[in-house]
Amino acid sequence: MLVHPQFDPIALSVGPLAIRWYGLMYLVAFVLFIVLGRYRARSGPERGWTAEDLDNLLFYGVLGVVLGGRLGYVLFYKPMYYLQHPLEILYVWQGGMAFHGGLLGVLVALWLFGRKTNRSFLQVGDFVAPLVPTGLAAGRMGNFINGELVGRVTDVPWAMIFPQVDNLPRHPSQLYQFFGEGLLLFALLWWFSGKARPRAAVSGFFLTGYGVFRFLAEFGRQPDDFLGLLGFGLSMGQWLSLPMIIAGILMMVWAYRRADYSGTTRPAR
Repeated sequence: MLVHPQFDPIALSVGPLAIRWYGLMYLVAFVLFIVLGRYRARSGPERGWTAEDLDNLLFYGVLGVVLGGRLGYVLFYKPMYYLQHPLEILYVWQGGMAFHGGLLGVLVALWLFGRKTNRSFLQVGDFVAPLVPTGLAAGRMGNFINGELVGRVTDVPWAMIFPQVDNLPRHPSQLYQFFGEGLLLFALLWWFSGKARPRAAVSGFFLTGYGVFRFLAEFGRQPDDFLGLLGFGLSMGQWLSLPMIIAGILMMVWAYRRADYSGTTRPAR
């Protein structure tokens, strides 16, 4: 039976200043975004992006993730609680972020960035999509280091005990998500976006891929105590992933129906 290593959540402290592992994972995510974005702008099919574009896009994206992630958690998971304690919406240091809310926030940020730079929403989305999974992987590794968002009780050989939670063997669901919606989705998207694709195809591929990997990983992840399992025995994460899968598939079908044999997109009629 495996036991969680019980990492110290503080990676480095200098006097009163403490740097946490979770914060370092965010830094890793931002660095990877810039490095991979510059490589993609230089070598990928999406051209015309500058280093300044990437810096500005990262700024917009961070705002979208933080604001959307927090509001998504408030609205999707604890609306009645925060209705009674509205000031606690600002207490982000207490935790409580939702990926699906963060995604909505990022979509708004991409639209605003596109308007500012005279790019279409789908053009920005297709460029950004392959850069996202490495950030998701870093976030899930932060979850694992903190021993949070643990999995369901199981008897599989690789089950892990998280002593800070209880002494029951559980799925290391953070690692499932690290490999699935992180590394594997990155590899698939990087390969798929390496050649010219119809506009919206890469964005659709991301939505479908993330939705599928998240839906599957949720079978091993412990549902939130205050929600439990919802209709048909599915978790909130699974219910929120289903629209992503459907939207992603529809986007890809739409993209390829409008594309000619060379992979370019026909003008809208």
